[in-house]
Amino acid sequence: MKTRKIFGAVLVLVIAAATASAQAPWVNNLSNAERSRTNPYSNNPDAIAAGGRLFADHCAKCHGADAMGNRKHPSLRTVEVQQAADGEIFWLLKNGALRHGMPSWSSLPEPMRWQLVAYIKSLGQAPPR
Repeated sequence: MKTRKIFGAVLVLVIAAATASAQAPWVNNLSNAERSRTNPYSNNPDAIAAGGRLFADHCAKCHGADAMGNRKHPSLRTVEVQQAADGEIFWLLKNGALRHGMPSWSSLPEPMRWQLVAYIKSLGQAPPR
């Protein structure tokens, strides 16, 4: 009986630790140099428009045309995304997060990834419901 209780307690701790690590923010993987990269196309209307076209072609099928996400894919209009540094979003586009279903877009040329960052940041936070 005592062994069963100990096993149950250990199992709960293991599950809690696994859940916590699965929900750890991807930004923990970045170096300060990557995080501090600045977008050369920030607030550039032409780059934002180009990023919007790229988003429609590559991202909308998962994150939605309005970038609000769905059950399996997160909204890109959350406070966390909109307040993320440009370098953080760029890193995620480059490296992906395969465990969470986010592919790497490293095959896109760097300027195109920066255009995507400009577009995503231009969306702003979702209005309250």
